[in-house]
Amino acid sequence: MNKLTEKFSTFTRHLDEQEHEIALFTNDLRVRYGTKEALHGVSLQFERYKITALIGASGSGKSTYLRSLNRMNDTIADARVTGQIKYRNVDINSPAVDVYEVRKHIGMVFQRPNPFAKSIRENITFALERRGLHDRQKLAEIVETTLKQASLWDQVKDDLNKSALALSGGQQQRLCIARAIAMQPDILLMDEPASALDPISTANIENTMQELKKHYTIIIVTHSMQQAGRVSDYTAFFHLGQMIEYDETRKIFTRPKIQLTEDYISGHFG
Repeated sequence: MNKLTEKFSTFTRHLDEQEHEIALFTNDLRVRYGTKEALHGVSLQFERYKITALIGASGSGKSTYLRSLNRMNDTIADARVTGQIKYRNVDINSPAVDVYEVRKHIGMVFQRPNPFAKSIRENITFALERRGLHDRQKLAEIVETTLKQASLWDQVKDDLNKSALALSGGQQQRLCIARAIAMQPDILLMDEPASALDPISTANIENTMQELKKHYTIIIVTHSMQQAGRVSDYTAFFHLGQMIEYDETRKIFTRPKIQLTEDYISGHFG
């Protein structure tokens, strides 16, 4: 175990003993794909137990930024990420940090539901068992707790052995949320989690997010300004790879300080 991984363990043990107002921040974060710089020096911080929305037009860099926060850009062959991503006093962008350790603390829910072709129960227990947890009672408790947190327990509690693929799209996405939080992350990244869902399922996901922020710091990319306005405490506006403005959501949507933000919010963008 290297020193940075040891730091993770130390901070995890003391998590409940300390106040962590800022859950994570980036400093001069840049992402380059080959010769093209897609993200230009973004410095941004995220308050613990709050929801922060990242908004902006397609190609603005918001999803690229989000994927950097738990090293998902590492999977892209020509991607190069520079700058700091500081989490619990550790720069998790350091090559010395174990990326799998990072993702235990910073989970992710993707745009389209991607449940495993397994039972509802196994979708939650599979990764836990692979990490060595085999206590059946403990696993059952985690299944129930995470499905309740994802507002899905009452709908599936009698069908836990049923295939996850038989669930509706909205239910599949909430199962993916339950699967992510089963790993007990500190931060939950959500990349347009409701974009493929109908309005009722979207409302259910948004209600789930409001409950989840009691226990998790949530960072969400959304193409919907209405959704950002409904669910988030803070909003960051991205444009052409730059973070243009960041503030409390109510201020961004009513009194933005930068004209470009005003143009985007009012629909007079470009």
